[in-house]
This record gives sequence, structure tokens and C-alpha cells, in this order.
Amino acid sequence: MPGTAAVVLAAGLGTRMKSATPKVLHPLCGRPMLAYVLDAWASTADGEAGGRPIVVFSPAVAALIDVFADRAVFALQDEPRGTGDAVGAALAIVPDEATEILVLSGDVPLVTGADLDAILEARREDDAAIALASVFAADPAELGRVVRSEFGTVERIVEARDAEPEELAGNEINAGLYVFDAAWLRRRIAALAPSAATGELYLTDLVRLAREDGRIVAAVAFEDDGRFDGINDRSQLAAAEWSMRVRLNEAHMRAGVTMRDPSTVYLDWTVELGPDVTLEPNVILRGTTSVGAGSIVGAGSQLIDATIGANAAVWASIVESATVEDDATVGPFSHVRPGSVVGRGATVGNFAELKNTHLGPGSKQHHMSYLGDAEIGEGVNIGAGAITANYDGTKKNATTIGDGAFIGVDTMLIAPIEVGPGARTGAGAVVTRDVPAGKLAVGIPARIREPRVKPGPIDATGDAASALDPAPAVDAPADAPADAPAEDAAG
Repeated sequence: MPGTAAVVLAAGLGTRMKSATPKVLHPLCGRPMLAYVLDAWASTADGEAGGRPIVVFSPAVAALIDVFADRAVFALQDEPRGTGDAVGAALAIVPDEATEILVLSGDVPLVTGADLDAILEARREDDAAIALASVFAADPAELGRVVRSEFGTVERIVEARDAEPEELAGNEINAGLYVFDAAWLRRRIAALAPSAATGELYLTDLVRLAREDGRIVAAVAFEDDGRFDGINDRSQLAAAEWSMRVRLNEAHMRAGVTMRDPSTVYLDWTVELGPDVTLEPNVILRGTTSVGAGSIVGAGSQLIDATIGANAAVWASIVESATVEDDATVGPFSHVRPGSVVGRGATVGNFAELKNTHLGPGSKQHHMSYLGDAEIGEGVNIGAGAITANYDGTKKNATTIGDGAFIGVDTMLIAPIEVGPGARTGAGAVVTRDVPAGKLAVGIPARIREPRVKPGPIDATGDAASALDPAPAVDAPADAPADAPAEDAAG
């Protein structure tokens, strides 16, 4: 295989984007558009061999160096003097042993490795000075035309504003993807002359120079399906993202994912989905999200850097930077915030919220409750309206609830606090001190009592629950007034 170097033109800021962000860093399906161009090169035989592409940048877009430092080397184009000048800047660092040079644009993210392979093969077959991609466009508009001779050979490329009427009548356009014979390019690029209209050096002028030298210029025609469309504004960005989403969603469905309405499923390229996953309409999965086999993501859900286990379900809820383990259920209308883990077989009910909390296996957090900075054991029942008051105005404090504990409806746990295994709280209790294992906390502020009966299993229906009627306080004097404050009653 000949030594092939790839040059990616990415020096333009993209003023029509009307953004401080360099054009090639605008995201498509969660990744900068330039990433897809680099992927296309990496998927070719030459790219897989380890050849890092050369990305041409300008001072205005220097931010892309930090983003792609591990994927490319960089050539500086001091001023925007056209595509010919940009390639000239890249030639300064193209390895001497390179025998051909692939040139592609950083703002054409839908190009594929197969497209690049087709152009490379065409140049090699004809030993051409240049091979280029062309498209017979339904609406060529202001795009540069490929001009052929009466024998069908490519003679030159002319910009629309410089074209004669008969040239404008043609609809074969230049797609902006080229492969050059490296030795010929090094020799002839200095012959490019500035445009009279703009003062720029056009790479397309090399087609004319190659024909003057008697060298072949090969053109590979592609379908007009948008794969070579450049992105210059937000409207074109949205159109490209739509095409990318179609491509991505189709790949997941072929791999065994069910999408009830693919047109309303928004996936980042980095999302991983197992077989038999079901995505209902209007779901958004972003970042490093992964969903295990057999799980369901219900309509209206958003998963952001989330890990969802197998056979789990998320209903109309948000999970961000958190884990929902196998067989667990979240929602509807719940929020699992960063640092949280919903354990195997656990349930998070309607309008519930977790923040930096581990909800143990088989535990149930019922509706309209909040758990923050908490460690919840196995088989715990959290009643409706219960909260951990984890912030004291200065710092966040932890709550620990042991296995099998039962937290009654509207309980407020004032952290830092520990509720022991098998302990219970009564409805509406405000708990300000630790509750020992097997004990009952009731009242405002809560007093510690012996429960009248031992707690049974968690109510499988998920209904709001409260502790059973308590026995008298075990530590209260026999003559203590019924309405005595907790501190006095406790002695």
C-alpha cells in the first residue's frame, strides 16, 4: 500500500454560524463534527495503519488542538488565503515518504471511510495526478462545476461566479474531496495564482494545471444524498444532525434495539444499547449512557451519562451521571441525580428524587420523596413525602438507613443521622438523633420508643406507608406529662 497522508482543512471560524465556537467543534449527536471526519479516515486501510491526519488550523480556531491533540497533528495557516494556501501549509509537515495526499474538509461530517477508499482506489488505478469526488446535483446553485471535454475527461473546475452560461448549465459539482499524487502536488502547488476576485489560492486550479501537464484527473461520481454537504450555518447543522441520527438509529435497530418511533429518538454517538432494549417515543440519551439488554426507556425520559442495567425500566424520568441496576424501576416523573445508584430490583416511585444516594437492592422509595447524600440498605421502605434534610446551610451531611428499615410517610431525617436495621419512624416524624436498630421514632422532635409489633415485609403494592401505633416511650418516667417536650420525657 502506498504511503498516504491525510490533510483535513479546518482553519475557518465559520462566521455564518454566528458563534464564538469554531465551526468544526459544533456538535452532531454529541460529538464535534470534526470527529466524524477523523473517524472516516481512521476506518480506511491507510488510517488503520496508524497514519495520524494533519489538521490545518488558524489562530481563530486554535481551541480544536486541545480537543483533538491525541488524534491528529496540526499545521498552522496564519491567514485565510484559500484552500490552496491551506494545503501548502500542510505540505510543510507531510512526511517525505508519502506518495499520495488525501485532502478532505473538516465541515463535511457525513463522509465515510468507504467514500475515501473509492477516491483513493480511483487515483491508483489510473495513476492520476488528481482524483476527486463529484456529485450530479439536483440543484447545483452556486457550487463549483466540473467541466469535462467532449471526450468526457475532466478538464477543470470552475467557480459558479466565474463560469460561462454553458458551464453553469451543467450539474456535475465538485464535492471537495481530493487525492493527489504527492510528488506532482509538491512540484505544482507553487504555480497557484491568487484569484483576481478574492486574492485567495484555489485548490481547484490544480485540476487545470494537471491537464496542462498531460496528467489524468479522475472523477468518482456519488449519489446526491447529502454526504458531501458542507456545514456553514445552523440550519445546515440541523440537517446534518438529522442525517446522522437516521444513520445511527438504523444501526442500533439492526443490532436488535426496538424504537417505537425512530424519528423522535435522540441518541449521542457514544451511547451503547444492548439487545432487546426498547426506546419509546421522545427519549434523549446523551454522553456515555449505556442501557443493558431487555431494558425499557419510557416516553419522555432523558438519560445523561447514565448506566442502566439489564431488564430495568425508566419511565418518563431523568437519570444523570447515575446507575440503575438490573431489574430496577424508576419513575414516572422522577430525577436520579449524579452519584446515585438504584440497586438491583429497587423501585423509585413517582415524583421522587435521589442525589448522591445509594438505594439498596429491593428497597422502595415512594412518591414525592427526596433522598440526598444517603446510604440506604437492602429491603428498606421509604414512605411518601419522606426526605433527608442533608444541608445545614454550610455543608452536606450524610444519612444512613440500615437493612429492612421502615420510614413512614412525611418523615424528616435531619442529617447527619443513622437509622439502624429494622428501625421504624412514624408518620410525620422529625428525627434529629440516631434511631437504634429495631426501635421506633415518633413525634416532633421524634422520641425513641419500642414498636408495639415488629415490622413486616415491605408492602409490595408501593402504597404510602406509615409506622404502626407505638408503645409508650421506654425511657419516659411514669409520671411524665403526655405533652412534655421530648428532651424532658427522655429524662
